[in-house]
Amino acid sequence: MKIPILMYHQLEADVSKGAPLRGLVVRPATFARHMALMRLLGYRGLSMGDLMPYLRGEKRGRVFGITFDDGYENNLRNALPVLQRNRFTATCYAVSGALGKTNAWDAALGIAQVSLMDAGQLQQWRAGGQEVGSHSQNHLRLTALSSAVMTVEIVESRETLSAVLDDPSGVRHFCYPYGDFDPAVVAVVRGAGYLTATTTVRGRFDPDKPCDLMLIPRVLVSRSTTWLHLLLKCFTRYEDKRGRV
Repeated sequence: MKIPILMYHQLEADVSKGAPLRGLVVRPATFARHMALMRLLGYRGLSMGDLMPYLRGEKRGRVFGITFDDGYENNLRNALPVLQRNRFTATCYAVSGALGKTNAWDAALGIAQVSLMDAGQLQQWRAGGQEVGSHSQNHLRLTALSSAVMTVEIVESRETLSAVLDDPSGVRHFCYPYGDFDPAVVAVVRGAGYLTATTTVRGRFDPDKPCDLMLIPRVLVSRSTTWLHLLLKCFTRYEDKRGRV
């Protein structure tokens, strides 16, 4: 059974029409409907850590993954209550060097600057039963960096977030900024101690086929993803045919 791992970014109601990448800002009410629908169908939403036995083929069941890229404060405000109400868990990939700041990497594209969770809010997210993953130190294109700088981006992010969360086992899940990776980047992520790494390659994870857990595909969820569209993405080959975004 293929496992859909949903990829969200921001959850916010009001976004100006015509704003760059407006489609990546999902309405909170839409997110709530998505979660309620999946629960109604008998599926459990899980963080990457909780998904591990299913990704490895050690367990079977009606499960799907929930991930949030970048670590926006509106994830804490608008997603956490919905996740708790449905008894779901999710992974939020935080940019360790931008805690309490804004999505400065988007500024050149004219994308509105939005608050990111600070250390205390990340702790609230985790105390609420959720998981924190790494989205690197500064949200740079890793393949464009020197080997030394790329390694710092990947390794120090894990160390910083693990310290913020006072987590002796460490942050164990990574997400490539911009979905940007190559064999050298993947090797450093693996060597840094991460157990999984998610990409922006669109598709569902198939535990019955050989798959590198450092190259996990996901299901893109956008502002226009209706409940019917979500069903197509999760339970048909629709998303598997989309490829890399």
